[in-house]
Amino acid sequence: VQLQASGGGLVQAGDSLRLSCAASGRTLSRYNMAWFRQAPGKEREFVARIMWNGGRAYAEDSVKGRFTISRDNAKNTMALQMNSLKPEDTAVYYCAGDIKPYSSTWPPESYYWGQGTQVTVSS
Repeated sequence: VQLQASGGGLVQAGDSLRLSCAASGRTLSRYNMAWFRQAPGKEREFVARIMWNGGRAYAEDSVKGRFTISRDNAKNTMALQMNSLKPEDTAVYYCAGDIKPYSSTWPPESYYWGQGTQVTVSS
């Protein structure tokens, strides 16, 4: 299983970016998927998740209302639309997926991780 994140870049505060996560070796629609991020000197933190049945959740204080997680089952991809970006959103963003299909619980016991994509927001 491979997860490939892309779409990061350098933007200004207030701009938007759309991250994408492509999967090979698995059908994303069967799995709970998520985005995490890790800023320099900080621990990796949860950003958003989308359950196999479509349920969504977001990190309440930091991104809710600005970020939207989605999945395109036909393309076998997951996306994170990030609007109104702030300098504090600067981080390496990772996509991750539950190792078990059709799970009704979160967080999973274990994840598949993709490599990160750098997002840098200048003020």
